[in-house]
Amino acid sequence: MRIHLTSVFVDDQEKALRFYTGVLGFVKKNDIPMGADRWLTVVSPEDPDGTELLLEPSGHPAVQPYRTALVQDGIPAASFAVDDVRAEFERLRGLGVRFTQEPLEMGPVTTAVLDDTCGNLIQIAHSK
Repeated sequence: MRIHLTSVFVDDQEKALRFYTGVLGFVKKNDIPMGADRWLTVVSPEDPDGTELLLEPSGHPAVQPYRTALVQDGIPAASFAVDDVRAEFERLRGLGVRFTQEPLEMGPVTTAVLDDTCGNLIQIAHSK
């Protein structure tokens, strides 16, 4: 068994696509019209056939209270692996990304948490 697809709820799919591709560096995999919304997925350029991230519309009534609670408590909606959290933090901060947690070493793991501009906190992490 493998993880094939996971998702983050986003306020605006086009804005999310720009952020996740233009800033974070993912690449668009699927963009299929589904009425007013789209089946819109991105993947790592390092693994184009790997796990897809669905940029899922946040229209369901349960989504807003859920995301609001996560953000208020500082809980990331997703975690992405990077080779070097400090280097990625500096790169992203240079692009204007707002971080809610600067790089923090926790034993063998270093993490940082950023705002994806679409209603979510996202963690980046690497292990020593």
